[in-house]
Amino acid sequence: MNQDDWKAKLALIRDSFLSTLGKTDAAAIAEFETHYLGRKGELTLLLRDLKDFPIEERKILGALGNALKTELSGALDARKTETGAGVVNLNKSQFDLTMAGYPFPKGSLHPLTVTANKMYDGFQKLGFSIAEGPLIEEDYFNFEALNFAPDHPARDMQDTFYVDLKDARGKDLLLRTHTSPVQIRTMKSQEPPLRVVSAGRVFRSEAVDASHSFAFHQMEGFYVDKNVTMADLKWTLEAFMKDLFGGQAKISFSPSFFPFVEPGAQVAVSCVFCKGSGACPVCKGTGWIELLGAGVIHPNVIKACGYDAEKWSGFAFGAGIERFAMLLYGIRDMRMLYENDLRILKQL
Repeated sequence: MNQDDWKAKLALIRDSFLSTLGKTDAAAIAEFETHYLGRKGELTLLLRDLKDFPIEERKILGALGNALKTELSGALDARKTETGAGVVNLNKSQFDLTMAGYPFPKGSLHPLTVTANKMYDGFQKLGFSIAEGPLIEEDYFNFEALNFAPDHPARDMQDTFYVDLKDARGKDLLLRTHTSPVQIRTMKSQEPPLRVVSAGRVFRSEAVDASHSFAFHQMEGFYVDKNVTMADLKWTLEAFMKDLFGGQAKISFSPSFFPFVEPGAQVAVSCVFCKGSGACPVCKGTGWIELLGAGVIHPNVIKACGYDAEKWSGFAFGAGIERFAMLLYGIRDMRMLYENDLRILKQL
């Protein structure tokens, strides 16, 4: 095809388009547009033939072709307006136009995140800072430095999830069973005095029921300074509980054993459901709900972190965030927090 033939075809397309456009109604306008201006339309195909012309001719002919395309597109738009083609019939819209635009559904923080943030806020008011640690942990940080004996039952496969990877000492890595390793990592990297809390997911080989799970969330806190005693621990936890549950909250200590503290204690808070009267099944008629394990940091832990146990002392505590969420939101089955049922989560 030479230059003259190409121009002649361009003129024929223009004449055909303009002579036919006035006779095209709204129902046929889309097909008409495809025939001339679509991907395989007459004008589109003619413009593709420009690749066969020398560059100088291509510039001249290309300008003519683009000018015609602009002219025809303008004429087509005018015809669409005349015929009403392309106008959406609101009565036949696929959308329900009667629905309100606002307010629209929005995402929100999970109740466990809200609870952890409230707990963080309470301890930050008491001067604690925040630290984090890895989920896959070394035996040293999870057990050894925390004064767990080599044959302690918590190290067994039926209690701990081990990973098919080794640490630098040749021991199996594991999914951390508590957030206490963050305490060791922080103490080994910083000098006292320290006042730190850390929250995160932990893993234990436990059966799932209303109050237990193989994966749950815990908050660990510790304070290291000179002359720290159980009295400091009691005051700190009592101030925290009153901030979280209200001024009427009371706490109770009972003796317990944990390898990393001496002495150790289980800490309970007065039941938020029956106000400590014992007249409800949640606290099993005792008026108290156990929430934390705590105690004075064992001297062996102090030494393992490179501190002088004669100079420094401290306290530590650990709490399940799910347990706090259940109390704050009145939930009696922990599994509700993991079912992702929006009917429940929107009410929390």
